[in-house]
Amino acid sequence: MVSDGSERLKLNVGGEIFETTASTIQSTCPDSLLSALSTPTTHGSNPVFIDRDPEIFSVILNLLRTGRLPANSSGAFSKQELLDEALYYGVESLLRSAMLPPPLQGFDASLVSTIAPATDGVPSAFTATAGDASLWIAHGGQISVYDWSLSHAVTVRTHLSDVTSICRVWDEAAAIGSGSASGLHFYDLSSGRYVGSTHWNDPEDPRIHKARVAAVADSPGGVFASFDCLHRENSVLQIDKSTLQVAAVIGQQSGTSAKTAVPEKLRWVANNGLLVGSSVQRGVFGCSGYIRIWDPRSRTIVWETSEPGSGRSSRFGDALADVDVDVEESTLLKVCSKSGDLGMADLRKLGEDPWVYVSDENPGAWSADDGGRSGGYSVVHCYRRQVLAARGGALEVWSSVEGKGSGDVIRRRNFVDKEDDSKRGMISKVEAGGDRLFVSREYMEGVEVWESSNSSSMIEL
Repeated sequence: MVSDGSERLKLNVGGEIFETTASTIQSTCPDSLLSALSTPTTHGSNPVFIDRDPEIFSVILNLLRTGRLPANSSGAFSKQELLDEALYYGVESLLRSAMLPPPLQGFDASLVSTIAPATDGVPSAFTATAGDASLWIAHGGQISVYDWSLSHAVTVRTHLSDVTSICRVWDEAAAIGSGSASGLHFYDLSSGRYVGSTHWNDPEDPRIHKARVAAVADSPGGVFASFDCLHRENSVLQIDKSTLQVAAVIGQQSGTSAKTAVPEKLRWVANNGLLVGSSVQRGVFGCSGYIRIWDPRSRTIVWETSEPGSGRSSRFGDALADVDVDVEESTLLKVCSKSGDLGMADLRKLGEDPWVYVSDENPGAWSADDGGRSGGYSVVHCYRRQVLAARGGALEVWSSVEGKGSGDVIRRRNFVDKEDDSKRGMISKVEAGGDRLFVSREYMEGVEVWESSNSSSMIEL
């Protein structure tokens, strides 16, 4: 690469001459290989020769000039080819910014791909990372890791025959549980190394034996896991990350009814230092279950409710179907099983009846007798002030928007998917990470990836 006084640079890539400027390269990736080659050299009029593919380099050069990939690049080259070249030239961070989707807006999201492991493709559990939108999928006794670009990185075979719960507890380590084997197990997925296990045992109580994990949640102070014994005794354990030993037993109970069943969902709320657990039982007569909040420091229950049968909050015949927490707003959310209304409660002001119910502000988007989209609510997930709710095979989003004129924040409900999308099968899990939405369906292979379009940020409600 040679430079004249006007900073124009020439580069010979695979026998093809490219011309650009030093400022184009140095301003975007100052620490890259290209930036180092853009400084004046003693090669005279002969450009530095780099033995790489000139066609892919033209894409890299366009990326340096505009910060975006050409529209035809995805069809001409595979994602891995672009990643390999970006890594060689030292511009991986710039390519990453260009390849990641725009901010997730549920009302404008669409299905872009399905990530399916090569073997045992039906996912039994998965977890997404809020930071880079990478994805870990458990299938059978294996865990497949997909990086920020959703390229397959590695598949780790565990000692379990099935993995039914998974939680990221370190950057490259997972805590996993099984529906057929006891204990919580830790694996370093970067090396495929088994780290250790934690079991719930009590020598003085023979009922506490071979306890299996139902749910896992991570926190800076430790890992929380709900355990369920064969004799239905259950509890939540707080586990020290450094030793993998049990630090505390929280909320032990005998799971003889829906109100004392093992928590199937755990969420750590860092702002309040609270652990939220919930369990929902579904039957021919509808849903029943509970929400329970613990303070792990005192190991006590600070608030709980059960439905139906817990005062005014139960809404007769329309009990909770699922629960989640908006950790940023310290708000507890539940979705009603029949009406689909959203119940909200301030975690700082819980009482006998803390619920504020939000009905549909967009009634044209939903009706209780909506043919193929019926089936009752089963999943709710809160992410960036958006509440995603699955009903049968359909996916809806409650978005916080500012009301015109009043300035008040209201909730508006819209379908995320199209009618044909909802016919693919019952949604079993919804989780967002980065700017992607991940969806799995019962008995269906793979995890769906949903993203917003680049024009969604321009839409004004």
